[in-house]
Amino acid sequence: MPTSKVDKIEALLKSIETGDPGSVAVVNEARYVQHNPQTDEGSDGLAALFKRLSKTEPRVNMVRGFEDGEFVFAHMEYAFASRKICFEVFRFENGQAVEHWDNIQPRLGPNPSGHSMVDGPTEALDLELTESNRAIIHSFVETVLVDGQSERLTEFLDESTFVEHNPRLADDVTSLRAALEAQNEGARMIDYHRIHRVLAQGNFVLCVSEGNLGGVHTSFYDLFRIENSKVVEHWDTTETIAPQCEWKNNNGKF
Repeated sequence: MPTSKVDKIEALLKSIETGDPGSVAVVNEARYVQHNPQTDEGSDGLAALFKRLSKTEPRVNMVRGFEDGEFVFAHMEYAFASRKICFEVFRFENGQAVEHWDNIQPRLGPNPSGHSMVDGPTEALDLELTESNRAIIHSFVETVLVDGQSERLTEFLDESTFVEHNPRLADDVTSLRAALEAQNEGARMIDYHRIHRVLAQGNFVLCVSEGNLGGVHTSFYDLFRIENSKVVEHWDTTETIAPQCEWKNNNGKF
């Protein structure tokens, strides 16, 4: 029987593939709040989603999963009708999941440096540094991605060891700086507006942000690995946020 919060969420998501009904017990059906705009509210919406996905001969793999207090955040690999990469976030109360957010995109790559969207270390280390690492990433995203101070990249990234998993970028920090400085009709192509949440366990930190990508309203989920107070690895997903008139619940993406 799964015991940790991560184990329970892994079993829940794996049930999309296995059809195991028992794993859904981790969800508090009476209080469950769904933030995926394309999924109906509550546990009924979750059940309908799982039933629909079960018809696609799904494959589900939790690549890495972490706990931050009452939150679980996981980096997932899905094969439904097509292959997807996703970050899943669940909030717990009294041992059950009561709230859910996610960010999913098609699996692309490998990137110019030969990395996939999910390969790399999976185990959280340096647990005593969780809060300092959270602060580093909050400062990095606020300074470089929201405020646009790309010239300060190397204050936060280790140029000599940095590994990039974004399917369109290379390990070279110059590649990242060029992408951040690219323009779209006078505005930044990658344009972060606001940080919504920073989750951390040890040397892994997930930042959830909102902004525009190529002028389109977008949610950005960025996972960072830190060594010696510097970012040494980065994974991400980006997802277009549908207009509110198309949402199946009113809870908002964030």
